[in-house]
Amino acid sequence: MVSEGAAGRGARTLRAENALATLTHSPGAPERLHRVLEQALVFAGASFAAAYTPGDDPDLLFLVESAGVPRTVYGLRDSYDGAGGSPLAEAHRSGRPVFLGSEELAGGAEFGGVPPREVHLAVLPAHGSDGRACLLAVSEAPRGFDDEDRKCLELIADAMVCPPPVAAPEGGEPLADAFSLAMDTGHIEVGDEILDLFGMNRADFDGQVETLLGRTVPEDLPSLMSLFEAGHMSLGDRELEFRVLQPSGPPRWLRLRGRMLPGGEGRPALLAGTVADASTLRSDVTDVARVQRLAAALSTAGTVRDVSQAVVSALRAPLRADRIALAELENDRLVVTVLDPPEAESWPELWRLEWRGEWPEAPVRAMPTLAGALREGRAQIWPAGTVLEPALADVGPGGLAVLPLPAAGRMAGACLIGWDTPHHFGPDERALLTASAGLAGQALMRAHALDAEHELVGMLQRQLLPRRLPDLPGATAVARYLPSTAGLELGGDWYDVIPLPDNHVALVIGDVQGHSAAAATLMGQMRTALRAYAVEGHPPDVVVAHANRLLMDLETDLFATCTYVDLDMEEGTAWCVRAGHLPPVLRHPDASTDIAESDGGPPLGVIAQADFPMTPLRLRPGTVVALTTDGLVESTEADIDEGMERFARELSAADPADLGLVADALLGGARRSDDVALLLLRYDGMATHPLRDGWTVWRVPQAAGHARRFTRRVLRGWGVRGEPLETALLVVSELVTNALVHTDGRVRLDLTLVGHRLRISVTDASPRTPAKPTSIGWEATGGRGLLLVETVSATWGTLPVSGGKQVWSEIAVDS
Repeated sequence: MVSEGAAGRGARTLRAENALATLTHSPGAPERLHRVLEQALVFAGASFAAAYTPGDDPDLLFLVESAGVPRTVYGLRDSYDGAGGSPLAEAHRSGRPVFLGSEELAGGAEFGGVPPREVHLAVLPAHGSDGRACLLAVSEAPRGFDDEDRKCLELIADAMVCPPPVAAPEGGEPLADAFSLAMDTGHIEVGDEILDLFGMNRADFDGQVETLLGRTVPEDLPSLMSLFEAGHMSLGDRELEFRVLQPSGPPRWLRLRGRMLPGGEGRPALLAGTVADASTLRSDVTDVARVQRLAAALSTAGTVRDVSQAVVSALRAPLRADRIALAELENDRLVVTVLDPPEAESWPELWRLEWRGEWPEAPVRAMPTLAGALREGRAQIWPAGTVLEPALADVGPGGLAVLPLPAAGRMAGACLIGWDTPHHFGPDERALLTASAGLAGQALMRAHALDAEHELVGMLQRQLLPRRLPDLPGATAVARYLPSTAGLELGGDWYDVIPLPDNHVALVIGDVQGHSAAAATLMGQMRTALRAYAVEGHPPDVVVAHANRLLMDLETDLFATCTYVDLDMEEGTAWCVRAGHLPPVLRHPDASTDIAESDGGPPLGVIAQADFPMTPLRLRPGTVVALTTDGLVESTEADIDEGMERFARELSAADPADLGLVADALLGGARRSDDVALLLLRYDGMATHPLRDGWTVWRVPQAAGHARRFTRRVLRGWGVRGEPLETALLVVSELVTNALVHTDGRVRLDLTLVGHRLRISVTDASPRTPAKPTSIGWEATGGRGLLLVETVSATWGTLPVSGGKQVWSEIAVDS
């Protein structure tokens, strides 16, 4: 007979009550508390649950245990002021639950930072701990915590019994199963039980954590090493199971539980915790533990493929499945992201024939049974012998489970699990599948959004940087860019190669402060500005000074550094200007290297009227100019000077014949916590040097005649005769006359002969582009000059230069 109280409760609440009742006999308060918090993930739909309690300082509430995704995903802290305005402090003071939606959280509640997505928060006093502690839970479900979720949370809060916060050891030997690791030196204090688990005795142990890590199974070492990173452990309490090698027999499973303790005045940060034999903690790995392990794995999965691999790792072995496929649902198509096992012969022939891509793709309507399961939105299980369409039947002839993966009110995808031999589906397996599907669906949606964001970021980065480098006379240039693998993967490093008149080339490399979309946008603005100022014909120091004033006018909080090198390809000389950036490194033909140390100006955007001195460089044919950003030469292990010396040595050892291979070799040791830009140019020297001469036109009545006489004398000296000479004299007369009549200020005539091409350039002080008349009447006395120039020239045009313009014409010259 059902009691009146039971009748008033939902089925999920009853299951939560029964599950919590079974935990009352769990050994040890920390282990029991963790398992109690796990129930919030299973029964209340929470993605994160934590217990906070006062510590030695009664005015602070400390995090003592957590379950689910990392707390930093939601901006939660390790501790809160008990007298502050946070929801946690309010619930602790009042003794009443606090439930907040996403709008209330975004409205200014003290949450340790604004949550990065729409979430709902619940804080309930834990009456099982005499009112000392609080349960905090976070949900990403659009509806938040409904009535039954809240009843489950109340049961969980009443079942909580919290230990005091972990404290750093105050000297003496640690407990038998405890350890304390100094993060600055790697020295670790361990109890005797831990040494026994690692198969070591006290006399043979040198006190270094690397000695213990050397006993672990190599496949488990990366995850264990990541746990010892201070940035990772700042997430709060962490739990990890790993294997250690034994003298004989299979490896032993151990469980590490630890927490990062910040160092005080003169004391290093410590990682403190316990290590125990995982096989002695529970008689068997429960489904709740599997769900918790899956949640932990999904919390660090950054891509759709990572999510898929985590689901496969969490389900295939416990379920003894023969194959698992996980697919995203995109419109009406299923895009399979992971097949396990990956071999094609392990899957039905239809999959191999119909879907030939690396990852199969098929319309949902091709599998009606699967489409029905997705519409219903709940796990479907078909035992051996069930008649299914061929695309599904051969996936699991001994039994097939289809898990729709729900998230945010829609289906994110599906997971197919198949067995070859008849498989019995027990109630525990069904519960495990249902709980895993919810976690996987939410993680899949997050990863899909992250993948899309990374693709957008990558596209933006590619658009802001040069698509390809130009072909250069007498030189070869290559560039490389590596985005950071941390955070948004969008940085402010940039490079550029700018062809300039008279066989000059500008090399630019720079770095905008920070890693964000704002930094990348500012990078694009600075690259464009430097290119525009350079093409106008300004000297290097003026180009950089103009960019500095532009950045000051943008009124941004960011600053930028850059190195600008103007290289004369004909003479092999260069001028270098630095604005707070690294100097160029020169590799000479004899393999020696020089770091071109020079006086530099401040970073761009810091001082409005800054000076940027120029430093001369001399290049011999075969010299390599290398420009890079600090991400390649600076690290926590070595300062920037040591990094530059190492960079110079590696450049010296490389063969400059193939600059692409040189660039790849130099990037081999790049740390990916920062983005890296690298620009290399090998100066080979020009095989043919142009002939040049110029003359400043005087503003006198006979100026056009003087310009023609100068041109005739120069061209005859260059061997130009006949019709090309007469054509050149006509063009000079028209261009010089136009400049004198229609502009004021200085007029300059320049002649350049390259091969069989004569270039005539007339520069004046007016920025106004000359207008070619559309029609001229017979009675007109002028206006035909540009029409004549256009008719006799192979090509002609205008371009802006510093303070004015240049009108030019090219004429073909016979050999």
